[in-house]
Amino acid sequence: MSWNKPGGDDKDPWSDREDQNAPPDLDEAIRSLQKKIASIFGSNNGGEGGDSNNGDSNNSSTDPVKSLGILAAGAVVLWAASGFYIVDEGNHGVETRFGKYVATTQAGLNWHFPAPIEQVDIVNVKKQQFIEIGYRSAGDRQSADGGIPKEALMLTQDENIIDVRLAVQYQVKDAKQFSFNLVDPAGTLIQVTESAERGVIGSNKMDFVLTEGRSEIVSQIKQEIQTVMDSYQSGIQITSVNLQDAQPPEQVQSAFEDAIKAREDKQRLINEAEAYSNDVVPKARGAAARKIQEAEGYKEQVIAQATGEVSRFSQLLSEYKKAPDVTRQRMYVESMESILSKSNTVMVDVKSNNLFLPLDKMIQKAATTPENETAETAIATPPPVVEKKVVEPIVRTSSRGREERGRE
Repeated sequence: MSWNKPGGDDKDPWSDREDQNAPPDLDEAIRSLQKKIASIFGSNNGGEGGDSNNGDSNNSSTDPVKSLGILAAGAVVLWAASGFYIVDEGNHGVETRFGKYVATTQAGLNWHFPAPIEQVDIVNVKKQQFIEIGYRSAGDRQSADGGIPKEALMLTQDENIIDVRLAVQYQVKDAKQFSFNLVDPAGTLIQVTESAERGVIGSNKMDFVLTEGRSEIVSQIKQEIQTVMDSYQSGIQITSVNLQDAQPPEQVQSAFEDAIKAREDKQRLINEAEAYSNDVVPKARGAAARKIQEAEGYKEQVIAQATGEVSRFSQLLSEYKKAPDVTRQRMYVESMESILSKSNTVMVDVKSNNLFLPLDKMIQKAATTPENETAETAIATPPPVVEKKVVEPIVRTSSRGREERGRE
């Protein structure tokens, strides 16, 4: 029968109640929920209409309690299952029980007592994070080039002001310390970096900061930041510090550019002079070493020659003592041979008193005779008659017994 059927009894088709404004029946609601749970778990406690009145009265008293137990057990299972969580690679899980640290879990499937007993905070320990001091690459900007004068302008040791912009990269090395020891780790790192930067810049002169001291300053700033953050037990590891820019204020930029250009020209000229020096000095040293070696060689040569002459004279003296005449004649012949071999020999025709070219010139001329000149022509020309005068040596004996040679 439909709910609003004409002539009907106006009963609620769901609750079978005549008066819809009456309060719901609690026992009826419990039985309905029991039937639904029983149908899920395969129970058949609801029975058909053939059950006895005694069984109906017993079920009506025990079924609500059993249903509540099943509901409670299911709720406990679901609550316990909600404690499983997965930690991705590169992350660590920090478990807390009523706000107190319990453990740090690694990557993978883990379980903890669900809320409100325990909670888990996932901390990325591999991600490279960074902060910017003196400028912002995006977002809040206080100048046209992204600079923040409040952070960038610093005072040097020689009381000059420079504009320094720094970028710091860091990562989490201890998830527990990072989660508990600092309220705002990134904000604390910014303040520590700015303090360390001002301390290092303030202990160096402006020229050193702008020119050759950049790498040293970056190293000092990184070491100072890490020392302070470790003293705070922040769980942060500084991976790199990059000096993005260091320059004078905009008002005096042109003057400093001229100074830097002059410094670069000076360094260029110094490099050219050093290159020239490196080219000339080795050559001069090599020439000096060569002269020294030549002198040493000449020295050894003279000494060896003198030693040989002394040895030869000693041997000749011993032979002269054995046969003076023969030795004297042989010495004369050897001397004349040595002298005449170094002089030009002239051929003289005694009969006609004609002079001819020196013998060495004639030999050279004969060597350069053209090939078309026949051998008969050379043979037909009679050789000139040469008269040689032999100069006999005159040996004189001085009063001291020494021999002297002369020529007449």
